[in-house]
Amino acid sequence: MPVRIILLETSTSLCSVALLEGDEITAVRKSDTPRAHASMTAPYVKEVLSERGLRVSDCDAVCLSMGPGSYTGLRVGSSTAKGLCFGGGIPLLAVGTLDVLAAQAIEAGLPEGCNYIVPMIDARRMEVYTAIYSADGQRLTEVSPQIVDDGFLRQIWGSLPGGVATSAGILFIGDGAQKCEQVLAGENRWFRQECPTAEAMKKPALAELQAGHFRDIAYFEPFYLKDFVATVGKKLF
Repeated sequence: MPVRIILLETSTSLCSVALLEGDEITAVRKSDTPRAHASMTAPYVKEVLSERGLRVSDCDAVCLSMGPGSYTGLRVGSSTAKGLCFGGGIPLLAVGTLDVLAAQAIEAGLPEGCNYIVPMIDARRMEVYTAIYSADGQRLTEVSPQIVDDGFLRQIWGSLPGGVATSAGILFIGDGAQKCEQVLAGENRWFRQECPTAEAMKKPALAELQAGHFRDIAYFEPFYLKDFVATVGKKLF
C-alpha cells in the first residue's frame, strides 16, 4: 500500500491542500480568496480525501508547511493539522515554508546558470523572511527576517563560507520576490512571484516521514519567526 500524506499549505495568501500517494500528488485544491483560509482548509481536506475514496485514518501522516509566513494562515494550518491528527490517530509532520519554495523552484526547473535559490516570504514593506539555498535545494544559511536594500546581497552572501562571486546566478522566488526586483535586479538574477503550494511539499514531506521526524501534536507551534503584533482599526476612534 502506498504512503499517503495529507499536505497543508496556508502560510501565505494562497490556501492549498494536496494528497500525496506514493510519490505522486493525486488530488489538489487551492484558492487565493482573501481571508478564507479558515473556511476553506478543512473542506478542502474532505474533498481531496473523498475524491480518492479515503478517510483521514487511511493516511500515514499530515504534513504542515510551518512557516514563516502569515500569522493567521499558520494558525489555521496548525489547528487544522492537529485536529486531523487527533481525529484520525495519525502523526504530524512539518516542513519549513522556505524549504517548500526551494523545492517548488527546482520542480519547475531552474534557469540555466542558476547557482542559488533565495526564497522570499513577504513580511510587509521592504522586509522578507528569507534564506539562501544551493541549486540542489540544500539550505546554506539560517532563516531570518531581512530588510531588502542596497546592502541585502552583501549581507547574506557574506554569511556563506568563502563568500560568493557577484556573478553567481540567483533565483528569487516567493510572494516577496516581485517587490524586491527593482532593488536586486541585475545580470544572472531571476524573479518568480508565486506563493508556496501544497504540491511542492512532496519531497520535503517524504524526507521528514522517512527520517521519522514526527512532531508533538499537543505542543507543536508554527515557526512564526517574529512575534505577532495586534493592531487596532482606526474606525474605533
